Amino acid sequence: MTETDSIVITPLAERPSLLSRIYEIAETWPAFIPHDPVAEALLSRVAEDFPHYCVVATDGDRVVARGLSVPFNAASEGREEMPDKGWDQVLVWAFQDRRDGHPPTAVSALEITVDRAYLGRGLSYGMLAALREAVGRQGHDTLLAPVRPTAKHLEPRVTMTDYVRRQGDDGLPTDPWLRVHVKSGGGIQRIAPASMTVSGSLAQWRRWTGLPFDSDGDIDVPGALVPVHCDTAHDRAVYVEPNVWVRHGVKPPTV
Repeated sequence: MTETDSIVITPLAERPSLLSRIYEIAETWPAFIPHDPVAEALLSRVAEDFPHYCVVATDGDRVVARGLSVPFNAASEGREEMPDKGWDQVLVWAFQDRRDGHPPTAVSALEITVDRAYLGRGLSYGMLAALREAVGRQGHDTLLAPVRPTAKHLEPRVTMTDYVRRQGDDGLPTDPWLRVHVKSGGGIQRIAPASMTVSGSLAQWRRWTGLPFDSDGDIDVPGALVPVHCDTAHDRAVYVEPNVWVRHGVKPPTV
């Protein structure tokens, strides 16, 4: 258990009554993100199927943050710890391994989401620490994370490689979320160029974004880290999101 002021952070396995409430949070995710097909198929099952790898924060009776991670086997043929398809790939592998009974050799974070009203209080640091502790209790010494830099959407035409290189005078990343990870002991490893993919009809993209989607080519979309490619002839627009792989060392639990 981790406490921050009146906020209590616990492994979800210790508070199963909150399983159905972790999505009550007032979120800031772009409207198109949940339409990644892997997320649509599997994300809602993570908390129930992997509660020991998830954490939840409460302020009194209110759920104010969640942290999700999944274990997977990176030693199987054709796999690696930090795949190019990042978030999507590790989520698929986790459920394949659970179904097939393959022992996990790695753990990847999926998200840390803080209620909009609780942003700016440093809660993200506590959630990240709690997620590392939860992973350590399951016998792992590393937590991987396909990080979605929170300010990258402001510069969608800058390559992720160039964006990640930016540092402040203190040598830390300029991006706020990458900065949290590095200050917490994480090390930036590589880019996951196709970490998430959202493909939809032009009508769907108009509904998700409020934009016309009436011309071919790359379109800047609020909240998107890179432009969305629009193809009017085929009535399709596709968003392929890059993330940044970060590796955290995990200390074993103290007795």
